[in-house]
Amino acid sequence: MSDKGPWGGGGDSGNGSGGGGGDDGPRNPWSMPPAGKRGKIGGSTSLDEFLKRARTGGPGGGPSFPANAGRLWLAAVAALVLVWIAFTSFHSIGPQERGVVTMFGKYTGTLNSGIQFTLPAPIMRVQVEDVQNTRTESFPAGGGSQPNLMLTGDQNIVDLAYSVRWNVKSPEDYVFEIKNPQETVRAVAESSMRAAVAAKNLTQAIGPGRGEIEADVQTRMQALLDEYQSGVRVLGVSIQKAAAPSEVDNAFKAVTAAQQEAQSNLNRSRAYAQQVIARAQGDATEFDKIYEQYRMAPDVTRRRLYYETMEQVLNRADKTIVQPGVQAYLPLPEVRRQQQATPEPEAPAAAPAPEPTGAAR
Repeated sequence: MSDKGPWGGGGDSGNGSGGGGGDDGPRNPWSMPPAGKRGKIGGSTSLDEFLKRARTGGPGGGPSFPANAGRLWLAAVAALVLVWIAFTSFHSIGPQERGVVTMFGKYTGTLNSGIQFTLPAPIMRVQVEDVQNTRTESFPAGGGSQPNLMLTGDQNIVDLAYSVRWNVKSPEDYVFEIKNPQETVRAVAESSMRAAVAAKNLTQAIGPGRGEIEADVQTRMQALLDEYQSGVRVLGVSIQKAAAPSEVDNAFKAVTAAQQEAQSNLNRSRAYAQQVIARAQGDATEFDKIYEQYRMAPDVTRRRLYYETMEQVLNRADKTIVQPGVQAYLPLPEVRRQQQATPEPEAPAAAPAPEPTGAAR
């Protein structure tokens, strides 16, 4: 073996790199180390070691936590429990609302307006319902653009457009007794309207019987919904349109106009009859008074009636009063006025002179 220089010139003569294959003696700092002894580039830091220990555990193989980790977990769980209780146990119910309370799905009571407290969910649940909000259902559903035909009692067809107003009167029944409250109300309204229209003829359905139909439908609906224990109150029914189908609408309008004219003539006839009756009753009353006077003084009453009658007759006639021994007065202005007012008759045309039959001698 030759002497080794300070830069690693010695070692095994067969090593062409001059790095020396043995472990003794200094080595060349610029020479490549053996493959088995090469170090990893960019060695691990303290942060890498900490993360590795956090993933794999401590020296004993178990997980490594800070000393106060248990307290932090308990505080987090307690905070979640408090938030859960606050959001599921306290309920703010408005003045127009009511809260239906259930315990494990069973009805236990109804909460009034205000801040109310119950056991947290899922032990107790509260369903809030607005009991003062007025709902309106329109028929037909398209807002009247589609026909809604119904059969009347006289086998005619009428096109109806109407609306129903309702609200909630019993929230517990409204929540538990019927599954689809809106669909139930619509079905009951449709059935009640058809039953009410079937009891009227066409003239009543499109004319004076509309108010009776509205009241009848409201009564029928409320009775049927109460029988279902639906908790619904019907506030009113309003018919917006009641007319014959469009195919025969013109003919029905003509019939309606004729009926209105007939009713108008009948009203005028009744008014005239009332006037005649009142005048006859007045004349009879006057005759009774005159008769009472005639019974007490027949001559005086007879003479007074004669004078009054002659006054009425002569008042409308041209007359000249002449008394014996008095020069009669000739009303020339009145006579002249009557002559001017009376047209003179036209004079007949003169007949032509006859022609001579022979020559004059």
